Amino acid sequence: MAFLATWTVAAAQSPSPPLDSIDQRLQPCMVCHGKEGRATSEGYYPRIAGKPAGYLFNQLINFRNGHRHFPMMTYLVERQTDAYLQEMADYFAGQDLPYPPPQALNVPPAVLTRGKQLVMEGDAAQRIPACRACHGERLVGVAPAVPSLLGLPRDYLMAQFGAWRNGTRRATAPDCMAEVAKSLSPTDVNAVASWLATQPVPENPKADAAFAEPPPRKCGSIPEQASTGAP
Repeated sequence: MAFLATWTVAAAQSPSPPLDSIDQRLQPCMVCHGKEGRATSEGYYPRIAGKPAGYLFNQLINFRNGHRHFPMMTYLVERQTDAYLQEMADYFAGQDLPYPPPQALNVPPAVLTRGKQLVMEGDAAQRIPACRACHGERLVGVAPAVPSLLGLPRDYLMAQFGAWRNGTRRATAPDCMAEVAKSLSPTDVNAVASWLATQPVPENPKADAAFAEPPPRKCGSIPEQASTGAP
């Protein structure tokens, strides 16, 4: 009931989209993800506007099939077809909206330095690849299925690392993010999330068209690397 009441208030504050349009049908998504999917200041729900369509589609499938766990998301997608989930993904991927300024965090400089090192260079001694090796040189993602790491709140980033570590978020095998997350200490997770959350989004934040170099690990989320087995 609280969710419906919140949605009613949010809907009343915005012009009504045409009935039975994709804009109208996706209004419930915007209660949590913000107007047009641009996120809110709440700090946990991620921006979905402008993310690669392949990535958004994969996440909707994962919620529907039980590879990601969040009751409200499961409720929204559990009875939807692949075709409709693709339509949802395409809609939000097509939103070209400005990003807010990066978060201002009270974090020691040493933490940010370590975070930047892991993101940009990785840690060879711990066999941790650089984040940019898969998420693009500009960290804005790689089309069609690798997401941006910028413009996301620290709380959300840290929660996703935790989900990868404990298995409540999974992807098609080989699950490269689960491997990376399990290799990072809680201190390093905080460093990575803090540094990313404080970085500005570049002027052209659309995902890169291709990888600068082949990714360092096989990853089932990358279409050309996906295994044929079940996750």
